[in-house]
Amino acid sequence: MKLGTVEPVIDTEELELKLGRLSGGGSQTPGGPGGYRGGGDIPLPPRDDDAEHNETDPSGRYRILTWFLLLIVLMTFGGLIGAYVVIATNNVAEWAPFTLPIQVWVSTVLILASSVTYYIAERSIKVDQQARGKQYLLVTTVLGGVFIASQLLSWLELSRRGLYMQGNPYVGFFYLLTAVHAVHVLGGITALSAILLRSWYPTENADVKKRRVSLAQVVGWYWHFMGLLWIVLFVLLGFWK
Repeated sequence: MKLGTVEPVIDTEELELKLGRLSGGGSQTPGGPGGYRGGGDIPLPPRDDDAEHNETDPSGRYRILTWFLLLIVLMTFGGLIGAYVVIATNNVAEWAPFTLPIQVWVSTVLILASSVTYYIAERSIKVDQQARGKQYLLVTTVLGGVFIASQLLSWLELSRRGLYMQGNPYVGFFYLLTAVHAVHVLGGITALSAILLRSWYPTENADVKKRRVSLAQVVGWYWHFMGLLWIVLFVLLGFWK
């Protein structure tokens, strides 16, 4: 070293260690614990099957929620049917039954057919016939929508006859019972649509298949219950007047 000048002494090994600390801990390889090298490959997003597989299985919660919902529905219609029976047996002068319109009979056929198609769809999903299950889920959803349309037509037919809720308790109960039932059927159609979308694409993932079977089962409870409830209402309104 010459007099009057300063030559810095650089320890290259120490410099590399400091730079490594600042950059977050040395070089990183795609397969190593540090993740991906800066500016390297970007991980691909998960496939739909993988995303569905990574979700927490909600089938247990769905079962509890479905039983709770069915209990509420049973209590609601139990109160309405009880009130109907009490007023029908009191022989009040305002109680004036009418012949059920043909649309009500059509509604009965539609909802019975939808229970059959849903049963086939559920069985198909259980035995891993995914394409067949999707087809019958779609048919069931369409039948549910046509059922709602037939209900609207029956109400239009009653209004054409001049039958309204005022002054006739039987007419009032007809509108009330069928309307509340239609609202619950709309809820079932929404659940059917959700299952149909989840089952639209086939999968080979065993956990995803199991989850689809569980969801189809709990929605089936609700849908068949709506069909049974409609039969009760049909018998009540058509033959217990």
